[in-house]
Amino acid sequence: MLTVLETLSPTERAVFVLREVFETPYDEIAEAVGKAPEAVRQITHRARAHVAARRPRAQVSRAEQEAVMERFLAAVSSGDLQGLLDVLAPDVVAVSDGGGVVSAAKRPMKGAERVSTLLGMFTKLEVDFEATSMWLNGAPAMRLDVDGKLYGVANLAIEDGRITRIYAILNPDKLGWLDEEAELSR
Repeated sequence: MLTVLETLSPTERAVFVLREVFETPYDEIAEAVGKAPEAVRQITHRARAHVAARRPRAQVSRAEQEAVMERFLAAVSSGDLQGLLDVLAPDVVAVSDGGGVVSAAKRPMKGAERVSTLLGMFTKLEVDFEATSMWLNGAPAMRLDVDGKLYGVANLAIEDGRITRIYAILNPDKLGWLDEEAELSR
């Protein structure tokens, strides 16, 4: 959902969240965003359509997700640009969160060529990196360690045998818990 919200304009995002999450009346939203209530209704309609268009059309089996993940990891690990282009959807969107703590793209990156070029750069850097698969928040993800330390994780959305969305978390404050053992309680 975070990736989907990133594709909305700031006004669309505010209107969508206020209406859909908090069930705020249109006239209150209109006052908050400085628009007429009729405009807010139209923005809400448009935002719902954007969100619906970006939801996965069908459930993807775990086996298919794992197969795509393995192809993706092999391509990232070897710097195989063609392999990345083959596993990324042509309109893939990659969003990164550095939290203002580490460098990250300020805007979503769109398109297989741009995203594959970025991912292929890891093999050109003079660092020791390892990309491994994991499950994060119930979805396939990649863990990236650089010089033996956790660098980031990336959730992957998969449709029709290709990766359509990548949401990378690079902020170390959000990653610290990944290496800790969680205690389960009831």
